[in-house]
Amino acid sequence: MTKAERWRRYWDRKSTTYDAEMSGWDRRLFGDSREWACGQASGEVLEVAVGTGLNLPWYPAEVTITGLDLSEGMLAIARDRARGLGRPVTLRQGSAHRLPFDGASFDTVLCTFGLCVIPDPAAAVGEMVRVLRPGGRLILVDHVVSSSWVVRGLQRLVELASVPLAGEHFRRRPLKLVEALGVPVERRERFKLGLVERLVARKVS
Repeated sequence: MTKAERWRRYWDRKSTTYDAEMSGWDRRLFGDSREWACGQASGEVLEVAVGTGLNLPWYPAEVTITGLDLSEGMLAIARDRARGLGRPVTLRQGSAHRLPFDGASFDTVLCTFGLCVIPDPAAAVGEMVRVLRPGGRLILVDHVVSSSWVVRGLQRLVELASVPLAGEHFRRRPLKLVEALGVPVERRERFKLGLVERLVARKVS
């Protein structure tokens, strides 16, 4: 079994408990981050690591949504959620490392709480920028390395178990990946001891 297949099976199993777990994190740590992110989306939107579709209720009515995820188990729940909302959404299985879309295909690319588990976040952010149209927005929200040295030490310890067991990283910083690609960051917020960071960047060309 390849590593990609192993992670896909992991997230298929995880899909049954994912919503309940994320609900707790949304209340305790992430706050209004889903509403914040989706409220800034416009035009044709790609959501990478769409998961079970927890963001779907927060998108403006006028946007067109395509969602991609590695796990078919997650996507099955997202399809049910979209039907319940009466919202047309295109959902596809695929890897964030190689997005199955042509360059400059979307006005907005959004990813919330996904880059912490994507094996190669730099490749994923590069792909997100590739499929953005010039002038398009990249919207990212994630838990990141803390601004507190005490919490950073705890994050390092937690990763000793979380990375091999679930591929979950707590000390990444997507902002640095965006800056490395030269994409201007228009808006950035960080809170909860620096544990949560959300940003909007705009592709120039």
